[in-house]
Amino acid sequence: MTRVILNGTIKGLRGKMGNLIFRQLPNGTTVVSQAPAKKTRRQKKRAKLKRSEKQKAHNSRFQDAVYYARAAQIQPLYVELAALRPMNTAYSLALGDYLKPPVIHRIERGEGCIRVEASDNILVTKVQITMLGQDGGVLEKGEALRSEGNWWEFTSHIEGITVIAEAWDLPGNVTKSTL
Repeated sequence: MTRVILNGTIKGLRGKMGNLIFRQLPNGTTVVSQAPAKKTRRQKKRAKLKRSEKQKAHNSRFQDAVYYARAAQIQPLYVELAALRPMNTAYSLALGDYLKPPVIHRIERGEGCIRVEASDNILVTKVQITMLGQDGGVLEKGEALRSEGNWWEFTSHIEGITVIAEAWDLPGNVTKSTL
């Protein structure tokens, strides 16, 4: 891959010319690469038939991510974050956010309080706590409030046997963790 930085005649060039593809990156540099070899219709069909179920599921999930990113790229949060990161666009941030679910790092139980540390590549929108008794029935369920940093706190005076924490991000991905 060749990068062209200061050449004024190629700087504004985009698209395909012969066997070369010219791309402009968000930071203004132009990247020149060779076009891939064209595949015949038969080669494409054979490649599609050889895909495993996991590959087909991933392709379907990626297609859903593309639909989400096209609609979400105008949201102010993605636009502001893209302005702060010179090599990212709002579209690429939304696409990555859809594909990466939030992570629950740990759950801490204290006196009258349950703390959950949850993070995401963009934003964790809510954390829900469910407390189960010995018989598996729900004793208490509610949303935790954001505290400092990535910490969320849930106030409860009931002592449950099992604590289930669920974290949501902006596209709606959910992660569960049990203590």
